[in-house]
Amino acid sequence: MTRSASTRRIRGSAAIFIVAAAVGIPLTVAADEVNTGYFGGVAIMGYDPVAYFTEGKAMKGSEKFSYEWLGTPWHFANAKHREMFIGDPLKYAPQYGGYCAGEVTNGSATVNIDPEAFKIIDGRLYLIYDKGSADWFAANAAETVPQADGKWPKVAADLQSDRYH
Repeated sequence: MTRSASTRRIRGSAAIFIVAAAVGIPLTVAADEVNTGYFGGVAIMGYDPVAYFTEGKAMKGSEKFSYEWLGTPWHFANAKHREMFIGDPLKYAPQYGGYCAGEVTNGSATVNIDPEAFKIIDGRLYLIYDKGSADWFAANAAETVPQADGKWPKVAADLQSDRYH
């Protein structure tokens, strides 16, 4: 990537966050807060974030349909999903950088998530440690979502300070 392309990507990411904050959209991720798991270095363990919305299920993405956003590669099942993500990444990216939403509710983060344990609540994607916890998180969304939203800034700061690395 050329220096100017890299600068445009950084400026573009910053602009997304400024616009999101201005219109009151919760920030889903920040540059160093994307969960790539213990191995592989790919967001959501290579699962397609758009498929959760369009297919209603977890689908493995392909390196063939990859896009780098916030310094992290994201994989998609097809070119259409990749283009949808590029057009509106905040709509499709998981909340809390893809860390376990239930754990964020407790004020901490865990890298361990099951990409198939997810819930879409009010148009936002939440990834969870396991399917039972995902059901609990969704059943208690009126309490869990505001708790996690409130605790995410501190958890994100801890992640950036390498507390969890």
